[in-house]
Amino acid sequence: MAETNPKVLGVAMIGYAFMGKAHSNAWRNVASFFDVPAFEQRVLVGRDATEVAFAAGRYGWAEWATDWRTVITRDDIDIVDICAPGWMHAEIAVAALEAGKHVLVEKPLANTLAEAELMTAAAAKARARDVQSMIGFNYRRVPALALARELISEGRLGTVRHIRAAYLQDWLADDQSPMTWRLRKETAGSGALGDIASHAIDQIQFLTGQSILEASGVLKTFVAERPGRSGPENVTVDDMAWGTFWLTGDMGASVEASRVATGQKNSLRIEIYGTNGALTFNLEDLNELQFLDATVPVREQGFRRILVNEPEHPYLDAWWPQGHIIGWEHTFTHQIRDFLTAIGSGKAPSPSFEDGLQIQRVLAAVEESANNKSTITAVSSESLATEGA
Repeated sequence: MAETNPKVLGVAMIGYAFMGKAHSNAWRNVASFFDVPAFEQRVLVGRDATEVAFAAGRYGWAEWATDWRTVITRDDIDIVDICAPGWMHAEIAVAALEAGKHVLVEKPLANTLAEAELMTAAAAKARARDVQSMIGFNYRRVPALALARELISEGRLGTVRHIRAAYLQDWLADDQSPMTWRLRKETAGSGALGDIASHAIDQIQFLTGQSILEASGVLKTFVAERPGRSGPENVTVDDMAWGTFWLTGDMGASVEASRVATGQKNSLRIEIYGTNGALTFNLEDLNELQFLDATVPVREQGFRRILVNEPEHPYLDAWWPQGHIIGWEHTFTHQIRDFLTAIGSGKAPSPSFEDGLQIQRVLAAVEESANNKSTITAVSSESLATEGA
C-alpha cells in the first residue's frame, strides 16, 4: 500500500550570510516550481543571536539557534545545509553524517586535504545507511552549462582538445578593502584559488567528463595587508591564481582566477575547443551559449548565439515562457531540487563528496606547484564522478 502521509523532511541550515541568503531563497522557492519531497525550513543556525534571529524571520525559517551541535541531533532534523565558512565544514559535516542527517555543504569541500578526506570517509559510511551527501558546485545547475555538457557528450564538438576558463572579480582591487575571514588562511584555506578557481576547475571536469592528472600553478598576493578592526592585518591567501592542467582524454586546460581584476564583477568565462566545433560561455550572460559548428563549410562557420531558455533545455520547463530569462539565484534552486530528488529516490546525488575531494586534491597540487615551482603529476588516483543531476 502506498504511503499516504510521506515523511516531511526537516531542514536545518548553518550560516546566514551571503551563501545562507542564497540557499534560503532556494529552499523557500523550490517547491513552488519543482515536484520535490515535502520538507520544512525548521532551523537557521548562526553564532550571533540577534543577527540569526533576524535572518530566520526574513528568510522563512521557523526558528533559530546558536549551537549547531544541539540542532543536528534533533529527531525533527533530517537535512543539514552547511553554509558556514570553510574552516567549519569538516567538523559539522562529519558530526551531521554520523547523526544520520543528509548533508549539503558549500564548496570547496574543506580548507585542507586532510579535512576533505575525513569528510569523504564519513560520507561513504553514511551512504551505506542511505544517508546522502552533496557538495554545492551550483554552476553545474546553470542551464546553459548543463546544455554545453550535453552537446559535448553527444559528440557535437568532436574530440575536445583545449579548454580555457577565467573567473574574474574585482572586489579586492582597492588596496583599502577591509580584512575579512576570506583573506585568512586559517579560516578560508586559500584565496581566489579555493573561492572561485574551484568553480572553474569543477566545470572543466564536469563539462568534459574527464579528470585532471597533472597540474602546474602560480599564486600571487598583490596586497599583503588589509585594514582590520585594530589596525593593518596580514593577508595570508592569494589574490590571484593561475593553473595549467592535463586531463584524461588527452586534453589540456588552463584556469585563471582573480579577485583584483578591476572592472570584472563576476565573470566566469569558459571556452571549449574540439575538432568539430567550439563552445563559449560567460556567467555574466548566464542565459546564453555560443556554439560554432566546424563541420559546415568554412564560409558558413561562425559562433551562433543559443538563448538557453526553451522548455527543452535543462531545468527550464519549470520556469517562465521562452525569452523570459532566469538568473544566478536559480542555480541554487536547481541545486536544492536535485538534492531533494536524490534523497527521495535513494540515489546518490552529484557532485559527491568524492568529487569534492578530487577538486581538493587539484587545489592542493596547484598550491604545491606554486610553492615549489614544479609540476605535480598523478594529481588523483580517483576519477571524478560526472553523472548528470
